[in-house]
Amino acid sequence: MAETDMKNRPPRLTVLGSVNLDIVTRVNRLPVAGETVTGAELSRFPGGKGGNQALAARRLGAEVYLCARVGKDAEADEALAFLRADGVDVSHCIALSDCPTGVALVIVDQGGENQIVVAPGANRCFAPESLVLPQAEALLCQLEVPMAVIEAAVEQRSTGLFVLNAAPVAPIPPAVLRRVDVLILNETEAKALEGHLDGFKGLKALTLGAKGAILMKGDDIIARATPPIVQVVDSTGAGDAFSAALTIAFMSSVEYQKALDFACKVGALATTRHGAQPSMPYLGELD
Repeated sequence: MAETDMKNRPPRLTVLGSVNLDIVTRVNRLPVAGETVTGAELSRFPGGKGGNQALAARRLGAEVYLCARVGKDAEADEALAFLRADGVDVSHCIALSDCPTGVALVIVDQGGENQIVVAPGANRCFAPESLVLPQAEALLCQLEVPMAVIEAAVEQRSTGLFVLNAAPVAPIPPAVLRRVDVLILNETEAKALEGHLDGFKGLKALTLGAKGAILMKGDDIIARATPPIVQVVDSTGAGDAFSAALTIAFMSSVEYQKALDFACKVGALATTRHGAQPSMPYLGELD
């Protein structure tokens, strides 16, 4: 997928999902249960799967609207800073007075592996009856907001490309699953949903970490991609970069193999920098 493909026809995408402030500590190794590890370096970055995917899609050349909920607090300004700076439309990111902005506590070791604990805050307070989706060609969702909000989105959007990143993993109601065109999940999520996806008619994109990804229709593998070899420093947000890139590729009518290659390339590049949103690559960097 070339940079010129996006410049000729910038797609319009609505992302529905979470916004968090990531508090990140970098350590030599991850602690085991009951252990204290010291000598960490502390950073603060905008995050949340919704915010990450919206920013990634914007940096890949799309016109992006983000539907989310934050608190009326200083953390909200931090959490939305990169999105605003890069031109994501955040007019549908509503500040709630009775819930704080979501916070994620992230530990990253020197090999780029991480452990994450999330305090959802306003993301959990997202009321489905308050959802108003901007008009766009496609909708990209994750599962860091209540499932009732995703169900409300399905009711509002009966047409157009609908992509669901099944993370963090949760049971997917049949009415939602019937509407999904592309389901993105990793190996852990696929195992947790085993037996719940029988009869799914859409495409499944299964991410395999450093081994790449496969694209499936039913039980048939229709594309397989291996990411470029990179020096991994932080894997946080790589899956979000992949999800945004695959969505944008499909919106741009890129064929399956090239779309998967593109998404793997974007996800790999995102692991070469610290922090989720700072690591999201611009389209020009890929060429």
